[in-house]
Amino acid sequence: MDSTDKYIGQLLDNRYEILEKIGSGGMAVVYKARCHRLNRLVAVKILKEELAEDADFRRRFRTESQAVAMLSHPNIVAVYDVSRSGNIEYIVMELIEGITLKQYINRKGLLNWKEALHFSTQVAKALSHAHSRGIIHRDIKPHNIMILKDGSVKVADFGIARLQSTQNTLTQEALGSVHYISPEQAKGSHVDARSDIYSLGVVMYEMLTSHLPFEGDSAVSIAIQHISAIPLMPREINPDIPLGLESITMHAMEPDLNLRYASTDEMLADLEEFRKNPAINFTYYVNDNETASRRVSDQATREVPTSAIIKAENALPKAVRTPSRSAELSRAEYRKSSKRSSKTSTLVGIFLIIVFLVGIFVFMYIKFIGPMLNPTVTTVDIPNFAGQKYSDIQNNPDNQTFAFKVEEQYDDTVEEGYVISQDPTARQVILPASGKYPVSLVVSQGKKPDVLMPDCTKKNYMQARIDLEQIAHDQGWTLNIETQAQTSEDVTADYVISTVPAADIALFNNETITIIYSTGPAEKKEKVPNVVGLPIETAQDVLFNAGFVPKNSGHRNHADVPKGYVISQDPESPDGQTLAVYKSNVNLIVSDGPEETSPSPPPSTSPSPSPSPETSVSPPTPSEPVTPPPAF
Repeated sequence: MDSTDKYIGQLLDNRYEILEKIGSGGMAVVYKARCHRLNRLVAVKILKEELAEDADFRRRFRTESQAVAMLSHPNIVAVYDVSRSGNIEYIVMELIEGITLKQYINRKGLLNWKEALHFSTQVAKALSHAHSRGIIHRDIKPHNIMILKDGSVKVADFGIARLQSTQNTLTQEALGSVHYISPEQAKGSHVDARSDIYSLGVVMYEMLTSHLPFEGDSAVSIAIQHISAIPLMPREINPDIPLGLESITMHAMEPDLNLRYASTDEMLADLEEFRKNPAINFTYYVNDNETASRRVSDQATREVPTSAIIKAENALPKAVRTPSRSAELSRAEYRKSSKRSSKTSTLVGIFLIIVFLVGIFVFMYIKFIGPMLNPTVTTVDIPNFAGQKYSDIQNNPDNQTFAFKVEEQYDDTVEEGYVISQDPTARQVILPASGKYPVSLVVSQGKKPDVLMPDCTKKNYMQARIDLEQIAHDQGWTLNIETQAQTSEDVTADYVISTVPAADIALFNNETITIIYSTGPAEKKEKVPNVVGLPIETAQDVLFNAGFVPKNSGHRNHADVPKGYVISQDPESPDGQTLAVYKSNVNLIVSDGPEETSPSPPPSTSPSPSPSPETSVSPPTPSEPVTPPPAF
């Protein structure tokens, strides 16, 4: 533990106790901390002090916090809290016990292709979730991918993530680590979700080959290669890589945005197809004429000569690849495919015949066989409710034999209050013993309104309020937003539990919205031990063991209490029975011992002046007899 770090030992917002420093990034320092409210270990990311004075850095830090707080996915490091304590801006995140993918590659070297597939699929799922919420990571690299002990993966450090809807084009700098950035990042061009796909392709390339696709003497030369050079095919380095996985990797690393995977969902579909059939081949062709002048066959990666950098900066040639799948089949493959298709058609035909026969049997049983075998069986005809008004269906006495379950949904073509569909459809059925046959109806809510209540759960309630105020501003409305606090064992403090109205309900002008947010678990109280008269070290141990946080509130002199012993405590607990909130502070006053006094001056030794003879009266000495007065 770094005892010189001023944050270590601090208690942020009377909740997060900073324990030790565990890492440092471009904008913030990460600490291991304990949340005293929920009694769990967390990671606290604090904005660097030298950057906190810069308004732009504070803005980027808040942007990161807001972006990551929107994400909730098993493959993304969770954010628990976003707060500010004094001049300290920080976010509280899930503490990950594991190692980075970069550390794993360095330890193991070449990864088995099955491992690479396993990790790549999880990262792609995380990116798919982030992209669906308009967030681009911009810095995908093995250093930001954490591997847990159970083999699962979590993507971390959205430190330069930016909301896609508020993105500004970068022209002065290309963010991200140079070995993994996309060509458009290297050029400072517009960046979208496909940049993350390119970076993931580079990570896959490194996992499969234990080499980076491009190396160089400087960051500039590597960036230029991302724009203008073509890497060796992975199988030229490691022939054990399946063709299909190589194709997926190179498709992701396509420098031309229009030829790259359009989305992570598209890439995930190929990964899943490959997982089911590793022998599949998504043939990925490279233009041989372009490749011949650039590829160096005896190197795993190419280095761009210094003389070529200036030329490449002025005219950036682009490699052209055309991804496609094999369109022609050999005669043997055609016969094999035809035989397989014929077999499949036969099985489908048999299945349809069986379904048809079962349907006929059920119809005959309900209509004829059932009533003959069991005359007490009652049948009922379910009418076609579609197109009818639900209130009329309810009021119709002929429908008393049905137990309706209603689901409402918006429909632009069906008037509000009318039935869109039903389950089961109109037919004759056997009435159950309960006398009510269940029927599910989908009833129209009319045309979908322009504005629906957003899902505010898993958001800080202040952020939810800001989002709702933005909706009101965009619509020119007035929304009456109220907040209501409620304890919760499951939802982090200050995060939304629910809203009234709920998500996806229509919103209208002048509507009142209630945000119900968590204050954390209900306060737990414990008995405060009496530590008055104990040495300060012993008193602190006793309070810690009892679940309280001792706080030295000052020193003073005391004539009867030795130095270093506790004089008083707040709250007082003379009999050890006083109750206080668990993990709350107990303020201690410590003795400095008796107050030191200045020594008294010594008595004077000079002789006293003798009294004058006129006024001097000598008392009788014991040896002199005293003459009594005469008696009369």
